[in-house]
Amino acid sequence: MMMMLLMDKIALALAKALALPEAEIRPLLEYPPDEELGDVAFPCFTLARTMKQSPASIAAWLEPLLADAGWSVRAAGPYLNFKWNRELAAAQLIADWKSGTLMHAAIGNGERVIIDMSSPNIAKPFGIGHLRSTMIGNALYHILRKVGYETVSVNHLGDWGTQFGKMITAYLKWGDEQQLAADPIKGYLELYVRFHEEAEQHPALEDEARSWFAKLEAGDAEAIRCWSQFIADSLKEFNKLYARLGVSFDHFLGESFYNDKMDAVVQQLQEQQLLEESEGAQVVRLDEHELPPCLIRKSDGTSIYATRDLATAIYRHEEMKGSELLYVVGSEQSLHFRQLFLVLEKMGFAWAAACKHIPFGLMKLDGQKMSTRRGKVVFLEEVLDEAVQRALQKIEEKNPALAGKAEVAEAVGIGAVVFGDLKNTRLLAVDFVLEDVLNFEGETGPYVQYAYARTQRILAKAAGSDVAAAPQPADYEYVTGDYAWLLMKMLLRYTAVLGDAAKRHEPSILARYLIQLAQAFNRFYHHDKVLAGDAGERIVKLKLVQVAADVLKEGLELLGLKTPKEI
Repeated sequence: MMMMLLMDKIALALAKALALPEAEIRPLLEYPPDEELGDVAFPCFTLARTMKQSPASIAAWLEPLLADAGWSVRAAGPYLNFKWNRELAAAQLIADWKSGTLMHAAIGNGERVIIDMSSPNIAKPFGIGHLRSTMIGNALYHILRKVGYETVSVNHLGDWGTQFGKMITAYLKWGDEQQLAADPIKGYLELYVRFHEEAEQHPALEDEARSWFAKLEAGDAEAIRCWSQFIADSLKEFNKLYARLGVSFDHFLGESFYNDKMDAVVQQLQEQQLLEESEGAQVVRLDEHELPPCLIRKSDGTSIYATRDLATAIYRHEEMKGSELLYVVGSEQSLHFRQLFLVLEKMGFAWAAACKHIPFGLMKLDGQKMSTRRGKVVFLEEVLDEAVQRALQKIEEKNPALAGKAEVAEAVGIGAVVFGDLKNTRLLAVDFVLEDVLNFEGETGPYVQYAYARTQRILAKAAGSDVAAAPQPADYEYVTGDYAWLLMKMLLRYTAVLGDAAKRHEPSILARYLIQLAQAFNRFYHHDKVLAGDAGERIVKLKLVQVAADVLKEGLELLGLKTPKEI
């Protein structure tokens, strides 16, 4: 029975004593701030009103009613503090590990979740700012799948819109084929920046760009040729980065995929009398929600991304059979998604309630928002290269004889960048400072990877010991010390952490847990001599090391990090 189930056992006992539903009791259980107080606490404040007694009196009354072999219980003022029987909990941990229940959480019931993630813009660089949608989305894809959902990832490429009119204009006016062949993405960025610089002096360029986008929408051969070249060059570069990050997609479906599906959306809006004219454009009003109108078609007749997003959502629900649609997109798009979901609702789609924006804060550079328009961008490839180089330098200093140094440096360096982002609560803005991200000490990805590698060294030294054999029950006394117990409590929380991260769509919950688990393991390693003692003692300690190794490995991989066995 896992910690989550042990907590449920206390909830069940409390519910029986209080004649209340277990579902009302379970959310009230908490972890005490001081380990000395106990392992689980039940505050009695909420009972005081209905029972017309003080919380302290209720706690004192409950104490003798909750005696159990699995724990000791003591009233402390308004709290009931529980301490687990460590030997029984240790036996349960090992049993759950052997049976697989420790690493199993089933809350998804096979529901199909479509995850919109990464979505870089064609003909623009893959900057450090794109890391957030890509890796948050990737982590959610794996976490949700782990807890029982059927996950489907979609890379909604930004391959349509007025910016392509600008790119075609710039490309035809100033494009250098030789330079673009050598480094197409940086070349396209320079053209995009130049367009906006020139347009400030020559506003007619904006009209020319709008004209080219209209031609693109009309299927003009020259416009299509340029646009197709932008896509081919961009995807070639993007896929190199995805391969390094270990990210793959079930579908690459850009905005252009939905072009032939937009007219049906507009027609339905017209038939439902939801479209209104506003200054020559067509909009859906959302006055009742105190929101600005949702623009469906611009005054020049060209489409807008809201129209495509409506078509996209309908396609993902009706054709891809998504029961839930997640959009891992920056928080600056929150208004857009509120409008989008409300328009779907007004169209009569009950499933609009299952559409969720998963926002995240901006990634800034030295406190300022990055902008491809001004050329202010940090190329992700360059960041990864530097991270890997620094990891290699560390390896050369500490373990120069390590086999496969280049592969390990790649895993550790990229892990530092990815984990450095995912450990932050996603809604918070992240100020990208290269020195901080690449710091391999403290609460970092490499720190957790090193902890896993340490488990592998211990287990390798113990080669020949039967780690999987079940020891006699008496042997569990060897893992009841404070450091072993703190490690066990962290391990017993794993399933609950996965469930919490999945329900809140928050990878940082798992990342922070892995830091705490690595810390608990390192304290155990430093204070308890794992390979000392008789055979029974060694076996049970090695079992604890193996459980920690399995949880560290799986947790890191769910977040998108590799787990070298030696660093």
